[in-house]
Amino acid sequence: EKAEELDSSDRSRLEGAAGGIERRVLGALGAWVDMLAALEGETPPEFADWFALDRHQGRDVDIGLHRHWIDPARPFAEVVLAGVDGAVMTSATLRDRPPEVPEDWASAQMRTGAQHLVLPPRHFAAVSPFDYGAQTRIFVITDVTKTDPDLVASAMRALMMAAGGGALGLFTAIHRLKAVHERLAGPLLQAGIPLYAQHIDPLDTGSLVDIFRAEARACLLGTDALRDGVDVPGDSLRLAVFDRVPWPRSNIIERKRRAAFGGNAWTDMTTRLKLAQAFGRLIRKRDDKGVFVLLDRQTPTRLLSAFPPEAPVERVGLAEAVRQIGDFLSH
Repeated sequence: EKAEELDSSDRSRLEGAAGGIERRVLGALGAWVDMLAALEGETPPEFADWFALDRHQGRDVDIGLHRHWIDPARPFAEVVLAGVDGAVMTSATLRDRPPEVPEDWASAQMRTGAQHLVLPPRHFAAVSPFDYGAQTRIFVITDVTKTDPDLVASAMRALMMAAGGGALGLFTAIHRLKAVHERLAGPLLQAGIPLYAQHIDPLDTGSLVDIFRAEARACLLGTDALRDGVDVPGDSLRLAVFDRVPWPRSNIIERKRRAAFGGNAWTDMTTRLKLAQAFGRLIRKRDDKGVFVLLDRQTPTRLLSAFPPEAPVERVGLAEAVRQIGDFLSH
């Protein structure tokens, strides 16, 4: 009742305090109430719920109840796409290329949310400006045991030295990256090839990529962020080596999506898209040349449609791959 007695500065401070309490307390309480209510009822079929324990350096630091959409494209379509007059979605890896349907648009519509719209989308595909047959080589190595870090490190060393550096080493697990880095850093340093790594060097991903881009002989090890988001045109990136096929992790949300979207077809699609993203790091200009290597002899042939059809794929031993890489990149 004393509001009329407050001057402007006091009123502003009180309103700010009230707003802060509402944001920090009432908003959090609302989320907690919703979470507690969710514990008593059934999980709606469009969601997946789970508890997760976060650990840091062997200590439990947080526990959380998580709820994710099984199909995250649905809320995107309902909240974002439905409220605009039109939208353009473009990507070099928008479409999957399953062997049986190489011109597939169904997966693109599913992943973008277009399948949830009233009107059907229009499709357009442009021809790549790159000559992948001349600019790239792809090798699946047949004589390296992917579960042995000594052999993986030895193979990466031979491949990276054949390329003279300029290599990206991609891993599907941080512990495997660290194990290989421990065995790889010394030999590469002796050869005059600097080695940087996510999860080891105390730098953010952007800074590591900047250093890698600036040093034509450097090599960089990383995980998902490097596979999907690195743009390094020119000679600084001329070789990408994947430690194994990047199958999806078998966690709760992935199992739910696998069941909802076609089982093995979903698993193959997401894996092909990861391979396509990794391959796409290599060629960013018309005069780029690059080699993509998979150190996984068990790579199924059905996944190789992830690569451009004109890009040659060979299953060879490590020594033959090293020889061909040296010849290809030196001409």
